[in-house]
Amino acid sequence: MQNIVKNHIEKILEADVVLEKPKDISLGHFATPVAFSLAKELRKSPMIIANELASKFSDTDMFEKVEAVKGFINFKLSNNFLEKLSKEVLLSGDNFAKENSKGQKILLEYVSANPTGPLHIGHARGAVIGDSIASVGKHLGYDITTEYYVNDAGAQMDMLGLSVSLAGRDFILNEDVEYPETYYRGDYLVDIAKRIFEIHGKEIFYDESKFREMAVFAKDIVIEIITSDLKDAGIEFDNFVSEASLYDAWLDTKAVLLENGSLYTKDDKLYLKSTLHGDDSDRVVVRENGIPTYLAGDIIYHKNKFDRGYDHYINIWGADHHGYIKRVHSAIEFLGYKAENLEILLSQMVQLLKGGEPYKMSKRAGNVILMSEIVEEVGADSLRFIFLTKKSDTHLEFDLDMLTNQDSTNPIFYINYAYARINQIFKKAQKTFDDVIDISYENLNQDALNLVYESLLVPSVLNEAFNKRDMQKITEYLYSLASSIHRFYNAYKIVGSNEEEQYLKVLSLAGLSIKVCLNLLGIKAKETM
Repeated sequence: MQNIVKNHIEKILEADVVLEKPKDISLGHFATPVAFSLAKELRKSPMIIANELASKFSDTDMFEKVEAVKGFINFKLSNNFLEKLSKEVLLSGDNFAKENSKGQKILLEYVSANPTGPLHIGHARGAVIGDSIASVGKHLGYDITTEYYVNDAGAQMDMLGLSVSLAGRDFILNEDVEYPETYYRGDYLVDIAKRIFEIHGKEIFYDESKFREMAVFAKDIVIEIITSDLKDAGIEFDNFVSEASLYDAWLDTKAVLLENGSLYTKDDKLYLKSTLHGDDSDRVVVRENGIPTYLAGDIIYHKNKFDRGYDHYINIWGADHHGYIKRVHSAIEFLGYKAENLEILLSQMVQLLKGGEPYKMSKRAGNVILMSEIVEEVGADSLRFIFLTKKSDTHLEFDLDMLTNQDSTNPIFYINYAYARINQIFKKAQKTFDDVIDISYENLNQDALNLVYESLLVPSVLNEAFNKRDMQKITEYLYSLASSIHRFYNAYKIVGSNEEEQYLKVLSLAGLSIKVCLNLLGIKAKETM
């Protein structure tokens, strides 16, 4: 709707305009400050310019009223335009706000948690955000591929092999095991150790030369657990890329970096000159023992990404990776690519409460809150929605008990109740959405028209949310729309009124907006409650 209106205004004014939505809808559905930007060029006051420009809209049926107010031009949409647009939207159904291909290919990498244990609640936030960005982006016409980078090389794999050995000796062989300061723990390791014991017997738990083999075996099982937990939350990936599989390309990658003069040797270590691109210090890419560092693996992976020829790349990382951004961007520049094509979003940690108290750590995982436990407790829909109520780079704290409330304090209940209420009204009226598509908005009251206008904002909400990578824009919109639906229901008699069919059409439009937006967030709207 906003783009249609904007294009129409620009065609008449023969100028680019910025459209705003006034806080007070009685002033108009849209407004533009274009007169202020023209004042210097035309050497007139904005108020005079605004009056002159407003007069150009006298012959258009898109607007009921166009007026100049203190230098702004306010536009109130006509009933006929809202009626026509509503019919088009209702006929489009679940394709509401869906756009044609934009011709831009995006590679979106997220989660990418170490395959050393089940996903914890912090991983879940990045997973939900990434999946929602991908879903909304695809709906808007972007060609998006989702990817999980499996960190199956390096010290964490050595630690995984050791941890499986310790779990086997402790819980299967009943030894008095002396644990090191750092190791992985949790019941899942005991289950893995049992499977290894059944195949290889107890000797493997003492043979350090077999620890890497055990780690690879454990990694494959953990990936199965991770993909299963993600699927339970409605999240699936197009690609999984193994870090270990990329190291064969290290020599070729290093050759490119050397050719571009980005590496030097000091104290038997190989450094990347990342300070040339704003990093705090140069970073080691090969240790004294000749083994590439974790950064080297990331450099290989990003070369692999850029070599695949996408137009844009998005990574979603945990907030603890903030200091890592400069060095990766630096490496991309040294590889001969544009770092500006790699966008990195940070996902802050989550603090869970239950009854006002910190949520207890998982016994199954040892020292974290598992994503699977929370999905099991509150459901995937509630988990997804609450993770999208704040921008990813802000701290999120919420109480699980709130998600069981049957009132407006539980946002997902409140929104679903609005959608279910609309379906119940149609059932009571013994009509379907299709029955009211052609109903006129003639003489429709202002509250109903305002609800129509709010329902038609979906395309602009989705585009803003995607462009800003801020899914909170959608959850805020859904809550506001649900509030408007509940207010309208309480203010007006619907079934049996003279305006019944008009009101039903308005509500069918509002219901479709809720359904489409929830679906793009990976949530199925509830038709009954």
